[in-house]
Parts: sequence; C-alpha cells; structure tokens
Amino acid sequence: MSLGRRTTEQKTSPGKAGARDSNEPSETFSEHELETIQEREKLRAPLIYEVLRREGDQEMERPVASLWWSGVAAGLSISFSLLTQAILRLRLPDTPWRPLVADFGYPVGFLMVVLGRQQLFTENTITAVLPVVARPGWSNLRRLGRLWSVVLAANLAGTLIAALFCTFTPVLAPEIRGAMLDISRESVSGGATLLFFRAIASGFLIAAMVWLIPNAEGAAFLVITMMTYVISIGGFAHVVAGSFEAFMLLVNARLGWLQALTGFGLPVLAGNIVGGTALFTLISYAQVASEVP
Repeated sequence: MSLGRRTTEQKTSPGKAGARDSNEPSETFSEHELETIQEREKLRAPLIYEVLRREGDQEMERPVASLWWSGVAAGLSISFSLLTQAILRLRLPDTPWRPLVADFGYPVGFLMVVLGRQQLFTENTITAVLPVVARPGWSNLRRLGRLWSVVLAANLAGTLIAALFCTFTPVLAPEIRGAMLDISRESVSGGATLLFFRAIASGFLIAAMVWLIPNAEGAAFLVITMMTYVISIGGFAHVVAGSFEAFMLLVNARLGWLQALTGFGLPVLAGNIVGGTALFTLISYAQVASEVP
C-alpha cells in the first residue's frame, strides 16, 4: 500500500512541471505496452459481478426448450464424474492414498458441463440470483423460479437416463458398475442432517468457482478441476452429481425412493441453495453493492 501511495504522490507532485492525473498513462510506456498492461489487468469485483449478472439475465431469457435440453445434456455429462472415479479406483492399488488420486475423476463431468456451457442447477444459484438481488421484484423472482425448475428437472432427467443406460445396457463391465455402486453408497449415506451441511459447503464452492472463472482466463480448466476436487475429497454433497449416484442405487434396488428423496435429494438441494445463494452470492453482492448501479 505504501508503494502505491508513493507512486501516486510522484505522479501528482506539484513540484514537477506538467503534472497530470495519476490515471493518465505514463510517457515511459509505448502504446503497445499500455495495451498489454490493460489486457493483463485483473477484473475488479464490481466487474465480475456485472459479468455474472448479465449472464444470469441472458440465461433467464432463454426459451424453455433451450434450457431443458441443455440441462439434460448436463445431467448426462455429469455422470462421467462417477464413472471416471470408479475406473480409477479399480485401476489403482488398494492403498491409503488411492482415494486422493481416484477423486481426480470427479471433476471430469464438471469440466464437460462448465466448459461446454451446459445448464447446471448449482451454477445458477449465483448467476441467476444476482439479477434478483440487484432488482428485487416479482418479475425477476418469477424468472428465477422458471429457470431453476426447468434446469433442475432437466438435470435430474439426464442423470436418470444415464443411470438406466449404465444399468440396463452392456456398456459397462460388471466390475466398473460394482465400483460405481460402492462409491454411490458411500456418497448418499450419513443421514439428512449431515448431508444438508455437507451440501452447504458444496454449494459455496460451486458458486466460488463461477465467481473465479471470469478472472481465470486460460486457467478455467484448473479452477474447475481444483474446486470440484475439493468437493470430492471433502465428501461434500452436490445435488446433480449426487442424483446420478442415487439413481444408480435406485435402479439397482440398493435404495428406496422415499429414502432417496427425503434422506438425500431434498436436504442436499436445500444445502446447495443455502451455500450458493444465501452465503456466497449475498456476500459477494454485499461487497460490491455500493460500487454498482
């Protein structure tokens, strides 16, 4: 901070002839160099907010059919997280460090969804909520409810289709399917209260990932990988990725519908919303509220 003050003082010092505003470019840099500096400047928090708010506005204006099929695609894509985890678990020796390596399979589905610009419900706990926070009203709330309901239903439809495909077709070797069921049983266990709080952490991390991506530039791959890897190694619960695990157990008669709904689905959904919206999004908006229109 002291260096920044000294630099400003040097630029605005009255003892120098032709002093100018500190925001004007220095004559020591060429035009090309100034363009390079501007390109490498990081987005300030208000700019990140505005990028995500506009994205949320655009998503809420999309036709229902577009949202639906994008959400179904996301549900199908997210199934590759569990599949990759299961394959890595089978191929690695049974050692204490095996889970740390096998869990690197978990980001695969998220990378497909986020980089493919598919609709994922938990991403919309920040992007679609920011326009509502900025301009509260029934119109925006109605648009948010429409987006959330369509995308969540589509995500669940996609994960159910993926679970049926993995179970009733010969696409997977029996040992891979068995490993997927073992991981799924571990993920949905623990009870509604525990899963609710674990889902809060997961919702917060996904919202943080969305907030970081505009500044990530070419490092978006790493941001998505590391944030979702933390979800996996932390044992946190994600409603869409977890729904594929729950559906795998359901269609293989390892879990009942009521238990899947009340013991997993509803508490994890509530926790993701609390973590992504009530915590991260509202805090993020609070830090820029006085700087944006």
